Amino acid sequence: MTKPLSWGVLGAANFAFEHMGPAIHSARGARLTALATSSDDKFSRFSNKFPDLKRHTDYDALLADDGIDAVYIPLPNTLHVEWGLKAMAAGKHVLIEKPVAMKASDIDVLIEARDRTGLMATEAYMIVHHPQWQRAKELVANGAVGDLKQLTCAFSYDNRDPDNIRNKADLGGGALPDIGVYALGCARYVLGAEFEQISAQIERVAGVDTLSRVQGQIAGAAYNGYVSTRMQPFQEVVFHGDAGLIKLTAPFNPNVYGMAQIEVHQGGDIRMERFPAANHYVNQVEAFCASVGTGVDYPWSLEDAKGTQALIDAVFAAAG
Repeated sequence: MTKPLSWGVLGAANFAFEHMGPAIHSARGARLTALATSSDDKFSRFSNKFPDLKRHTDYDALLADDGIDAVYIPLPNTLHVEWGLKAMAAGKHVLIEKPVAMKASDIDVLIEARDRTGLMATEAYMIVHHPQWQRAKELVANGAVGDLKQLTCAFSYDNRDPDNIRNKADLGGGALPDIGVYALGCARYVLGAEFEQISAQIERVAGVDTLSRVQGQIAGAAYNGYVSTRMQPFQEVVFHGDAGLIKLTAPFNPNVYGMAQIEVHQGGDIRMERFPAANHYVNQVEAFCASVGTGVDYPWSLEDAKGTQALIDAVFAAAG
């Protein structure tokens, strides 16, 4: 039996507390071992939830801990590359929260370090670990919609807190870095193709994009999507072809926004496929541990992350 991976977390991010900490704690093949934070209050919050958690007061100390096999990095976006490189230099496998970098070219040094060290390093792109997305990919590939003509994607929430890192330009905030990775990357994942052309319009507040509209062509289909951090919460993805339609009604935050389900429309028939028990964060950690332990293929690579980041770079360029 493969020894469980011992995980450390760099920083006491709220997302780590609510989602990834519990996922690591629950996942088969993983053990949540340590947290690096200088805040007594933040560590107490975590240790009340995970009583055996070890504390390091700075990130370097955690990376120097020989008892840590893998590191999860939920730091501000602008710090991802730096600490991903430091983690690999310390001999740790690394799962870096999305987006891995602020520009596609910045990911090259992570790819080089991964290849040189032989360590596992990838982006925490959890949707590819959810069965609704795996099923959507299968349905489209098997012709459930016929010839795909139109792909539409909407993802929005309302966050006007000026102190939130998602609203700080110097920390890599904005709708596209935060959720554009899903609205654009999901098309690349399902269709296994790259966008052929892009146009975009962007609204900004305090230097970050708060509403981005994107139009393009991918795999012969038209794409129309938007992401916003200043609108009523909403999410939906629709693949619409000449013989059918597939709709994901809670594509990105299942069991938070709503139940994960796929509507399959063909002619006058509508059938529902539901996934109430799936937790893509747990699935993600288990897939990571399995890949480290047995070498099984992992469904999202740094190259995949670079492709989506290159697309986001192109959206910013197209918007001017």
